[in-house]
Amino acid sequence: MARRRFGARAVGERGAVVVEAALVTPLLMALLLGIIEMALLMKDDVALTSAVRNGGRTASANAGAGPGGTAADDGSCLPPRSPANAPMFAQMAANAIQRAGSALPKNSIKELWVYKANNKGYPGADGLTAMTCGTNCVKYKWIGGSTNGFRYYSGSWISSTVNACANNTPHAVGIYMRAEHDFVTGFFTDHVDIEDHAVFAFEPLPTLTCAPGTHP
Repeated sequence: MARRRFGARAVGERGAVVVEAALVTPLLMALLLGIIEMALLMKDDVALTSAVRNGGRTASANAGAGPGGTAADDGSCLPPRSPANAPMFAQMAANAIQRAGSALPKNSIKELWVYKANNKGYPGADGLTAMTCGTNCVKYKWIGGSTNGFRYYSGSWISSTVNACANNTPHAVGIYMRAEHDFVTGFFTDHVDIEDHAVFAFEPLPTLTCAPGTHP
């Protein structure tokens, strides 16, 4: 009799373990998938931040690079790709981001702006804190296929208006990027947007050519 009671208790315990495992396993799997997805999301976010800063440093170091080139007849932009109403340093920033080795897939980048930063680090007049590409802001788009690079999309910023005088409140350039991160499992959602912007003061030009209107 004692042996039978022990056997019945053992069967009951095994049944309880099975039930507990059935309840806990989905939670553990969800936790594991969440950890994996968040790690991949953080990887892309860090890569985007690094790309933004790389582009900003390049643009800020080339205030005197002059205007861009001209667009082709079919509307596409040939090297140097940016039209004359966009600054060459904007295209140089886009090229730097394009060349940089990054874990972030370039075709996931949905927005790339190069803009004159106000006193808050945003586009537009001083005091504005909205990320809106208006005056003195140019946009680039990633084009895949045989082009496989950033191309000028819209906007203008006349390069000769940049103030790059060290002792006269030099202008600052901002880089804004937005990318789409695709989740691997789709367990939580399909994708999420990630974005970042960085602002750099222009490096000073020589005194005789640093003021607006004295350089290309």
